[in-house]
Amino acid sequence: MKLMTFTAPTPAQALKAAQKECGEDALVVSTKQIRKKSLTQPALYEVVVAIEDVPPKGQRAKKPDAGTRAARGKEASARMMDDPEEVLVNISEAARQISEIASVTRPETTQKPAARPKFAVEEEPMATPEAAQKEMEELKAIKGELMKLADKVKLIQNMVWEEKRPTSNGAIPPEFAEIYRIAKQSGMDAGHLDEIMRLTLEHMPLQMRTSSETVRRYFRTLLRKMVPVRLERELVPPQKKVMMLVGPTGVGKTTTLAKLAARYAYLMEKKYKVGIITLDTYRIGAVEQLMQYAKMMRIGIEAVVDPPEFLTALQTLSHMDIILIDTVGSSQYDKEKIDKLQQFLASNTDVGIDVSLVMGAPTKLEDLRAIYRNFSPLGIDTLIFTKLDETRGFGNIFSLVYETEKPVSYLSVGQEVPDDLMKADSDYLVECLMEGYAKKERR
Repeated sequence: MKLMTFTAPTPAQALKAAQKECGEDALVVSTKQIRKKSLTQPALYEVVVAIEDVPPKGQRAKKPDAGTRAARGKEASARMMDDPEEVLVNISEAARQISEIASVTRPETTQKPAARPKFAVEEEPMATPEAAQKEMEELKAIKGELMKLADKVKLIQNMVWEEKRPTSNGAIPPEFAEIYRIAKQSGMDAGHLDEIMRLTLEHMPLQMRTSSETVRRYFRTLLRKMVPVRLERELVPPQKKVMMLVGPTGVGKTTTLAKLAARYAYLMEKKYKVGIITLDTYRIGAVEQLMQYAKMMRIGIEAVVDPPEFLTALQTLSHMDIILIDTVGSSQYDKEKIDKLQQFLASNTDVGIDVSLVMGAPTKLEDLRAIYRNFSPLGIDTLIFTKLDETRGFGNIFSLVYETEKPVSYLSVGQEVPDDLMKADSDYLVECLMEGYAKKERR
């Protein structure tokens, strides 16, 4: 047995040099980086291989079987995972190099066979079908181990909790790295994410932790449970529904109300009689816009400025199945306007009003918390999120709903009336968080 050392700027190049010189039967003993990449010189990797002494003519060294090669692949994988610091020097480069190594071991069925090394002892006879099948099985085994190694490198690449590690006491499997990174980048509160991780580690069966894909499916299930949804139910006479939309300026309350009016009046299986009340008399443009929508949909509308007029408008529209109330937008820090809305609600004692807080999905979590906190004296029943098409981070929605425990009723995904409105769907929100926003058909 002889040891030979080969060096190259990448492990793949060093391995190719070893194979070219020693043949494919050479056993890789170790692979390590002996010089880091700098501004003036490339990185340098060392591959040490062991080769059998040249046997007498007519004798060939026996190739290791698939089991032996697979075991060696596992040993190499274990060595890499035991020393992650070396891998982390340049994880992305390492992943690419592993792919190159995999391509070296992949059988080239469409290319001409490589020329025999000049130092070959003797020409091998043509392989029998059985031998060819055995060789293919060996190559598949090696490729399988390399794919597992590549998956582990990908998981290490996604590991971010060296700096942002959840504060759980148990060890966190590397398979959780990718979903942790995605959820963290989505804007979800770190404490909430740590809690989900803790629950996942406590309750997820061990056999499901074999890959990042099974972990991802389990994680999606937990996320769905974080988002309670208010189901849209059919009204049975004499049931009526009175719904007031409140929220800060610029989130699209008036447009959302118009979408709801069209939905209830024309788009559902059962067509309802819909009436509109607007309290937003501060903005002439808003009143005119809503009046135009009401005229197009042939829906009754009442504009009021004080609580007595509000009671009169409710009585005027009492024959309607659904009454939608538009309110003036106000800063969450404008206590005077919020108190005025509370006076409208307090003046009504006969009709139950469902208060929906409308917020923009692109809003930062801290601002969402402030909006909810300052509008909560109005008695928030449900949440409506708008402008989902204007953001790519949805973790703030999950965190706010998780904290407030308020159900989501509707989602607005664009400006088109009435098309860009859909019933709240926890599966859709999870898909947006994990895969990115994708506009869906109206539901």
